Formats: sequence, C-alpha cells, structure tokens
Amino acid sequence: MTAELVRGQNHPLSQARLEIRVSAGTPIVAAATLGDEQGRIHGVEWVAHPGAPTLPGLEVSRQAAADHRLAVDLDAMPEAVHRVSVLLALPTGVAGPTRFGAVATPFVAVTGLDGTEVASYSITGLEAESAVVALELYRRQGAWKVRAIGQGYAGGLADLFTDQGLPEARQLAGGIND
Repeated sequence: MTAELVRGQNHPLSQARLEIRVSAGTPIVAAATLGDEQGRIHGVEWVAHPGAPTLPGLEVSRQAAADHRLAVDLDAMPEAVHRVSVLLALPTGVAGPTRFGAVATPFVAVTGLDGTEVASYSITGLEAESAVVALELYRRQGAWKVRAIGQGYAGGLADLFTDQGLPEARQLAGGIND
C-alpha cells in the first residue's frame, strides 16, 4: 500500500533500489545532495545535478524537464552518507515561471524498480520559492526511511545549498543554473 505523506511525515523503506519520480507540469531541474548525520554537504562532490549526474548510489536527470526519474541504490551509499535530499528548482535565465507558486503543485513518488509506489508527496504551500527540498531518504539505526520535507527557498539553489552547509553554494548554484 502506498503511503501518501504530508510535510514532516516519514515512512520506512523496505527496498534498497528505488526510483524517485517527479512530476511538475513545467520544466524543472532535479538534483540531489548527500548529507552526513547532521544533513551537511561536505563539498560539491556530494551534489548530483545535470552537470554531474552520477554519485555512488545515485543518478539524476541530465536536463530540465517536467518529469524526472532519479535512480537510488541505498546499499551503494558511502558509510558517511546518512541523508539523500531530493531537490527541485525552477530554471533561471529562461522564459518561464520564477516561483513555484505560479506552477502546478509538484508531485514526488518513491517507487520500487518495478514501478510499485512506496510513498508519495504533493508539495503544497509554495509561493515565492524557486527551489525546494522535496523529500529526503535518511538512515537511522541501520534502516532507511523517506521523509516529506517541502522546504522552499525564495533565494533559489544558492540559499538551499548554503542552508545545507555547502561552502561553494553560490558558485555551484550558478553553474547549475547556467
């Protein structure tokens, strides 16, 4: 049975190999960060984005699109990784919406490789935000869970990366937006 999550709710994951499907109704950039126990990103090498789409246990889409699929293998995550945050951002410098409040509600689903939905989350309540942490997969006491986050950032990816402790936040956000 699928768990329909609300902001802050979590759900256990019984599978290690998953797909995260994103539907946004408008082209977005999908990315993901790997975080330690405190959720901190240790460097740009802990961020998967269209310009660097593959990390151990993780692959993101290579372009902006209305629908994305991210591949996750939790068994392949390095021991230092305790959180995988799935990020969505509106592309900058192109004609299109500049805030999530002007687009359809983004929907994120965690599925098994066979397409069976494990958990889903509709990210509501966004207005001026141009980037959002949609959900996170996190390791607690040897088991993985998914949590609906929905934390938006009006300052875009730069503010989001700064909040996660990335020293090169502005440079990386600028590179992704280019």
